[in-house]
Amino acid sequence: MGLNDTPSGERVHVGFYGLRNAGKSSLVNAVTGQKLSLVSEVKGTTTDPVRKAMELLPLGPVVIIDTPGIDDTGELGAERVRRASETLSETDVAVLTADASLGLTDGDRELIRRFEERGIPYLVAWNKSDRPDAKAVPDDGRFVAVSALTGDGVGELKEQIARLGRKEPEREKRIVSDLLKPGDCAVLVIPIDAAAPKGRLILPQQQTIRDLLEGGCSVLCCRDTELADALNRLSAPPSLVITDSQAFGRVAKIVPRDVRLTSFSILFARYKGDLAELVKGAAALSDLRDGDPVLISEGCSHHRQCGDIGTEKLPRWIREFTGTEPVFTFTSGGEFPDDLTPWKLAVHCGGCMLNEREMKSRIGRCAEAGVPVVNYGVAIAHMHGILRRSLEIFPDMLSLLERA
Repeated sequence: MGLNDTPSGERVHVGFYGLRNAGKSSLVNAVTGQKLSLVSEVKGTTTDPVRKAMELLPLGPVVIIDTPGIDDTGELGAERVRRASETLSETDVAVLTADASLGLTDGDRELIRRFEERGIPYLVAWNKSDRPDAKAVPDDGRFVAVSALTGDGVGELKEQIARLGRKEPEREKRIVSDLLKPGDCAVLVIPIDAAAPKGRLILPQQQTIRDLLEGGCSVLCCRDTELADALNRLSAPPSLVITDSQAFGRVAKIVPRDVRLTSFSILFARYKGDLAELVKGAAALSDLRDGDPVLISEGCSHHRQCGDIGTEKLPRWIREFTGTEPVFTFTSGGEFPDDLTPWKLAVHCGGCMLNEREMKSRIGRCAEAGVPVVNYGVAIAHMHGILRRSLEIFPDMLSLLERA
């Protein structure tokens, strides 16, 4: 992926929901101008959520999600409904596709209730409005009369999606450049080990470099093995050093104490998660006992390699730090438990492949279940005794460290 590509986690996620045969997939194809989804008169043609990253004008980069009918039946149908419901946690804008010939059904009203309960902005596409038996469009600004067959109203629907999906300028957040001034220098420590992807940088590193360049900052990248030499060659100390969490311990010993130091994972916890909740969750690491169940979850589904941080390094560090033998459960990608109560602690990755709504949803679900949650970077910094230092760039976070 090039630096100019928009990652999936940064795109507005637009989910299409409704009953079977309401015309969701046909409407998705009409809105996107592409045949993204298979359509048929047979109910239940869409069997799994279909995701497609694309440009949707006039909004811009989006992820379109076409979901199975929420009224599917049978054992397999129940699994389809569950998967469709799971996508709500990542949906920034929901489009309910209602069959105008049927009117608003109880199933449609239940979906609207779910949107409102989760605070998801939504529209109701009054599909098949070209049919002679179509019912009048409800007098509500959220309803848009459309016909996936003729294309009528699709342009207006896209405009309304764009209106709901556009972020207000004051809500635009930066990864790190807001902590620096134009002209400042940042050193990025990027280890290259067996688990590093061949020939490219991982997404958080790419995004951080782009954000710093857009902020007018200079960027120096090096491995931890060359860090000391790189710092000595600078005519002045850098304004900030950002490290991969796995090298936190080594890097902290090299970077002078008066130079600010943090990690990519901590920056992303602030950028698209809930840094305060994750910092509070670090304290639970010290409370672990033998046999305590610990969930380690990654937002992506990369191929596990020797030395993998989630399945090998973190469990080892946690055992060494606590002197205990917890029982670890591992999940990845879209797999994240609905019921979190069985676990004593959840440890999550930085979530670079998840959008902000999904990441906050996962953290929120842990909080609702009373399960402390911490991310990789915060956990590693805590276990190396450098969490306070790594949070000094966020003074409001330091008060949360009294227990940790």
